[in-house]
Amino acid sequence: MWNFSDDADEEEQNYFVEGTEGLCSLSPLQRIYTFAACLLAGFVCMFMSLVVFAKPIKFALLFTFGNMLAIGSTAFLIGPGQQLRMMFDNVRLYATAVYGGSVILALACALLIHSKILTIFAVICEICALIWYSLSYIPFARRVVSDLTIRLFDTEI
Repeated sequence: MWNFSDDADEEEQNYFVEGTEGLCSLSPLQRIYTFAACLLAGFVCMFMSLVVFAKPIKFALLFTFGNMLAIGSTAFLIGPGQQLRMMFDNVRLYATAVYGGSVILALACALLIHSKILTIFAVICEICALIWYSLSYIPFARRVVSDLTIRLFDTEI
């Protein structure tokens, strides 16, 4: 049941490389570098979006692109197939759907409708959905946040 030998470390490394070997020939170290670069690029886009905050359409485009880069960066670590399986797992299926819908809504409001108010509203929805989606990877985090929210906004004395 419990294996404390070096075989466990080897199995973890095999799991790390397992699903992605056929896609590209990056070594595990190169995957980590690519992950870090993609994540950093996502954070740079999100930070640059704050510079153009006065122009909500440009803000929404940069912010959404940065979010997608940051979330997509983990595909370099675990592979795109495993990333999609984890995203559409029963535990986070609704969070993924709401996040995906809010990304599409933000892009539609920015690119098609050109409404600044709707774009800002869609980006706020996107941020909330991203937080809820991210919490799904931390055990019991969504339950704690839900309970805390109920306690903070409960009107009963």
